[in-house]
Amino acid sequence: MEVNPNSQQSAGSNAVPDALGNIQRPGEYLRQTRVSQARDIQAVAADLNIPVKILQALEQDEYKNLPEVTFIKGYYRSYAKYLNVDATAIIQRFDEIYENDTGLLPNHALNNSPIKMMGKLPGSGSGRNKKWLKRGLIAVVVIVAIWLLVEGIQKWYAKKTDQHEGRAQSSEVEVLSLNNSASSAAGDHMVLNFKHPTSVHIVDSTGKVLASGRQAAALTVEGQSPFQIRLDDANAVSLSLNNEQIPLSPYTVNGKAEFRLSR
Repeated sequence: MEVNPNSQQSAGSNAVPDALGNIQRPGEYLRQTRVSQARDIQAVAADLNIPVKILQALEQDEYKNLPEVTFIKGYYRSYAKYLNVDATAIIQRFDEIYENDTGLLPNHALNNSPIKMMGKLPGSGSGRNKKWLKRGLIAVVVIVAIWLLVEGIQKWYAKKTDQHEGRAQSSEVEVLSLNNSASSAAGDHMVLNFKHPTSVHIVDSTGKVLASGRQAAALTVEGQSPFQIRLDDANAVSLSLNNEQIPLSPYTVNGKAEFRLSR
């Protein structure tokens, strides 16, 4: 008598053979073994952490409704170990009937499998490293760009500030000359040179204020001696009267000088 390998003739029986028969399918054998051990399929699924629909497909040998071959064999091994039966015989029998059922070799991945191999995660391995490297490079570029922008703004602001201070320093000084050329011709000629900006105040003998305020460049005034002179930083100033250099150290106290000067 010819036996149909897909026959479910034993489905109604709880008797299980001692070993997997030559014509028995692995899923059918595992189902019979489970039933003979009075194990509920829901409990088995929970114990093995395998979905019930996967166990049902295994027991019914529905390979086209199962994931790839590697997973099927793994499920068979776990199920056989759980039921304490020979997993090697089950895998061997599976290899014999898989190609006949699916038309594919046992080592072939099913293209229409409902459960696919995930492969490498998008962010794993070298892909993850490249992704983070790219992000790192972008972050560095952004930081450098921000730093250059801030530095440029600071330089621009410093330049504008220096220009403004220069104009302010030059405009803060009020230099007063004599009202007429005759007085100028008869007056004294004083020249002050500055190493760095400082405040000056110069009054001649007539009480006329010849210069007052902060000065950074050379200053030339004319008036009648004696002159009343105040320098906030005498070390920054060199002074000559009528082309004669005047030492300031005798008049300097704590860096400041305040004295009368006559020709």
